[in-house]
Amino acid sequence: MSSEAREWVWENSSSRGAARLVLLSIADRVADEQCVSWASLSSLAKRTNASVSTVREAIDRLVDAGELEQLDDLVGPQRSTVYRMPLAAEAVAQAQREQQEQEDGDTAAADETAGPAKLRLSALRRCGIRPREVPESPARVRKPAVPETGRSRRKPAPRRTGNRHSDVPETGTQNRSEPDLNRRYSSGGTAVLPAAEWQVDPATHTWARQQGHLDRLGEQGLTAADAKWRAHRAALKPRPAEAWAADWRSWVAREHAPGRPTLYAVPGKGPSAPGGMTRAEAHTAALLAALDEPTGTEG
Repeated sequence: MSSEAREWVWENSSSRGAARLVLLSIADRVADEQCVSWASLSSLAKRTNASVSTVREAIDRLVDAGELEQLDDLVGPQRSTVYRMPLAAEAVAQAQREQQEQEDGDTAAADETAGPAKLRLSALRRCGIRPREVPESPARVRKPAVPETGRSRRKPAPRRTGNRHSDVPETGTQNRSEPDLNRRYSSGGTAVLPAAEWQVDPATHTWARQQGHLDRLGEQGLTAADAKWRAHRAALKPRPAEAWAADWRSWVAREHAPGRPTLYAVPGKGPSAPGGMTRAEAHTAALLAALDEPTGTEG
């Protein structure tokens, strides 16, 4: 029967463009003379090479023109939408009546006055079309019985208890992970403080030991480096504790150990090369002197 439905679309449908392609795709799945078919918007979009919104607009135009009906009380395979082509079904029924009239003219008059036939659900079920299951109303749905006695699986938490620890006083720190050192956290956001008030926290001290700066500088050298850092940072604006910690680590990493010779020349400081020579010339002279020095192996 799909061929007869497609023939009706080609010969009698007034649809155009995308609507005509959509109607042909629906007619291609008609199974019998009832001209009932099923399709989803995504499948129609794929078959017609159009967007889903275009397919939806085409279906609305076909419904307004009376060439297509959407049967909301039925559902197709994979919960797809069920459609009926009423004009095509009427044309198929008329062709069957004319054929019957040729075979038996006595019943022709009765058939012409007969109304539209009801849908035969038994025939539609063979195509995967079935009545849509209507859920019961909320008033009729019964809640599962709850035993009056017995222990609940979950004990509801008391209201307004928060996450307070039992061993923390009401006026103390509400979160165990909140550090008091350097006032790193506050209710109004990240606190800032001057360099003089910043203290070396355990994480920074552990970093200095793991990186070898504590062994390289020693306790006294590390204390001296800390004092120099605070003297140079005293005039700076307050910063968060994390910023001071990062700056302190960078300072300590560049600090020289006590008694270590200066490796980099500083303008205006340090001994100058003898005789007004440049550093490169002084190094060259030292190498030449080392080559001329007797080694005791001369014959």
